[in-house]
Amino acid sequence: MLQTAGTLDQYLAGVRPRIETALAACVDFDQRCPPRLTEAIRYSLLSGGKRLRPVLVLLAAEACRADEADAMPAACAVEMIHAYSLIHDDLPAMDDDDLRRGQPTNHKVFGEALAILAGDALLTLAFETLARKIRPASIAGACCGSLALAAGALGMVGGQGDDILREHAAQQAGGNGHHGNGNGGNGNSQHHDSLKMLESIHARKTGAMLSVSLELGGLVAQAAAEQRDALAEYGRALGLAFQITDDLLDVQGDEATVGKRVGKDSDRGKLTFPGLLGIEESRRRAEGLVSEACGALAPFGNRAHRLEALAHYVLERNR
Repeated sequence: MLQTAGTLDQYLAGVRPRIETALAACVDFDQRCPPRLTEAIRYSLLSGGKRLRPVLVLLAAEACRADEADAMPAACAVEMIHAYSLIHDDLPAMDDDDLRRGQPTNHKVFGEALAILAGDALLTLAFETLARKIRPASIAGACCGSLALAAGALGMVGGQGDDILREHAAQQAGGNGHHGNGNGGNGNSQHHDSLKMLESIHARKTGAMLSVSLELGGLVAQAAAEQRDALAEYGRALGLAFQITDDLLDVQGDEATVGKRVGKDSDRGKLTFPGLLGIEESRRRAEGLVSEACGALAPFGNRAHRLEALAHYVLERNR
């Protein structure tokens, strides 16, 4: 682990309460929102978690010399999109999960209808937050456009759609969703195509939201093109490393530590990196991607030391 890990831990311990306070203020609704719906919204948004995406917004802004207060609305907006996506992903029609962050999923507590509405509310609130709280208006508009692209049909929603369609096709075919020999070495076209599909799914499903978090930080800071390009390359590599680690946790993680059901991907026939490449090769790929991410930060010099430490944190996380 980098020597900056201690500094990162201290930073995270300090910044997460500020993120929680800002998020809570965003969902302090008046009586026009039904109390039970307010409860459902707050249940998922304020349930803790790593807060990786808002932290990325704030660290990108820091690397580009912007103030945390200016970037905090964008950090909140990204986390609202993330929370909405988790509520909807957990629904019976999607991933059908009953545990999230160690607690019952939203629909298990509030029912499917209110869970869907809570997700809808968070999705729209994200763009309201950007439009009302980011200044100048031209930057607010750019932030809304970038977040919509990353979260929509060409980004997160599209990746989730491909994932679901592929899972359904594998189940109908009676297969287990894995087409390699588990060590990445068979070299056949089917294995290659499966790996490319998997990378494409997660570049949108997971990577797009991590990348846009960094992009929003750069936009708020009105960063130079070279800096935005560096953040984009860092985000691309980090996003894929994050997903490979997530797949490894589903295979090797402890449910109590991870906070959600493990082993479900293989049970449902999902295409995963360990299933295609094996555990060791997947881990090697994640390590290589973290090295690429850190290398992309060169234009920032020491101002990006926390982003570098965060990349290693993603690699070594256990939940």
